Amino acid sequence: MIHSKKTFSSHLSTSLGEIQLKGPMTEEELKQYPLHSRLDSFRRANQQHQALIEIANLEEGRVNVAISEKVIIGYVTFLHPDPIERWSTFYMENLLELGAIEIAPSYRGIGLGSKLIELSVTDPFMENYIIISTEYYWHWDLNNSKLSVWDYRKIMEKMMFAGGLTPAPTNDPEIMAHPANCLMVRIGKNVREKDRKLFDQLRFLNA
Repeated sequence: MIHSKKTFSSHLSTSLGEIQLKGPMTEEELKQYPLHSRLDSFRRANQQHQALIEIANLEEGRVNVAISEKVIIGYVTFLHPDPIERWSTFYMENLLELGAIEIAPSYRGIGLGSKLIELSVTDPFMENYIIISTEYYWHWDLNNSKLSVWDYRKIMEKMMFAGGLTPAPTNDPEIMAHPANCLMVRIGKNVREKDRKLFDQLRFLNA
């Protein structure tokens, strides 16, 4: 499978100023913009910046960003699931995972996450993919947000809905470990029936 990528961009006028949404980004483009220092939920900002560059260099990898005053203040990534995860069991070339989404704290609450995900599916080639997002409550920023698990899940669902991802049942033990966890899925219009059936098997392994 040839993973075609076409860059799209848009501008938002917000209460926090002008923000550009752009992606998928190339390595060269990402190097032009530093990462906001508070984009450190997964690792230090400089290390996360390098991780984004590595994802952008993957054949299937996609990194879409939000930029304010020449600084990346948010991002979303798409890539094949980690080889050690169940979602790589069948080595489906057309299966992408929304690996991470992060918005700098001072830019939250203005819908940037939803806009980034919406931009991510603008490329018509995304209709060739099954896109998943595994939502685990222990990855959520519950401490800083002061939200309950259920209120935070509503926010995550709203963001995913913007890109056409909806909850899907699965017997994955990690998803089933807590009722707030969920699997979100988007099946592109061009995905073949045999791949849809294979994905159904993947969702219910050993059932």
